[in-house]
Amino acid sequence: MNKEDIKIILDAGHGGADPGTSGNGIVEKDLALQITLYMYERLKELGIPVKITRTTDETISPAERVNRVLNAWGNDPNVILISNHLNASGNKGADGAEVIYALRNTDELPNMILQELQKEGQNIRSSYQRRLPSNPSKDYYFMQRNTDPIQSLTIEYGFLDSNKDDPIQLKNNYRRYVDAVVRALMEYLNIKEPITEDIYIVKKGDTLYKIANQFGVSVEELKSMNNLTSNTLQIGQQLIVKDNPYETYVVQKGDSLWKIANNYGIKVEDLKNTNNLENNLLKIGQELLIPKVGNKYIVQKGDSLWKIAFENDTTVDEIKRKNNLVGNLLTIGQELFL
Repeated sequence: MNKEDIKIILDAGHGGADPGTSGNGIVEKDLALQITLYMYERLKELGIPVKITRTTDETISPAERVNRVLNAWGNDPNVILISNHLNASGNKGADGAEVIYALRNTDELPNMILQELQKEGQNIRSSYQRRLPSNPSKDYYFMQRNTDPIQSLTIEYGFLDSNKDDPIQLKNNYRRYVDAVVRALMEYLNIKEPITEDIYIVKKGDTLYKIANQFGVSVEELKSMNNLTSNTLQIGQQLIVKDNPYETYVVQKGDSLWKIANNYGIKVEDLKNTNNLENNLLKIGQELLIPKVGNKYIVQKGDSLWKIAFENDTTVDEIKRKNNLVGNLLTIGQELFL
């Protein structure tokens, strides 16, 4: 494997009619997608070549999922697959993160990921391989078995049905866990400094006040951008120091400019101007920059106050307060301030 030629393919486990596991009010397919979209943005910011298998709540068969993984960059041994999942167990005391890796790969990167997750306060279990009982020369899980020759990892960030601290940690700290995985990848790929001035690496003697003052933001803005719940910093920790005015969307089958613009609560013309589009034609897999619309959210089919609050790191009571809502009823197309 030539680390200078590494490319990443990210996979959000489950989706659509396949919710995965659940527990403590969290559904695996939803949190796995949030984790994956944030990881995608972080890797893009760092200039690391990255693609993604799904960006929406989409049902994908195992065969199609493997097909998307292998077609992303071709059957290239310099590709790393990171499939993001959440765990569950009949044992309510189960707790911590683990990484599954293919029989053809080593435990170097999996162990680096676990070490970084541990630095962020998550308990770790182990990295391991699992063999198919009917043929021990093959991997048990299809995402490892059917994706040869790429390096295939499945990260289980914690247990949703645990009666320990995993559920609340996963809900509140998933961005920190993504940052931990990104740090491990940077170390593994020998990327010493981020390729963007919007990311700052914490150094000895740094404080949130010192960093905020250096980049012309408030401490509260810095904490909000990085999902920090305290003022504690670690040397080597990465901080977002400038809010990105755009997010990235990958065009899916059936998309149109009108549909995408409507989903994000923006105008078609604004979408075209941002992406220098001369016509309304789109291609599947095309990446579009989506201008962020301040703190406004457009209610979609299937939304609830709890779902919106969870996905935007706020609370139901806070949304109701900001929007003068007296009940929990929402209507499709309704605008909410978050």
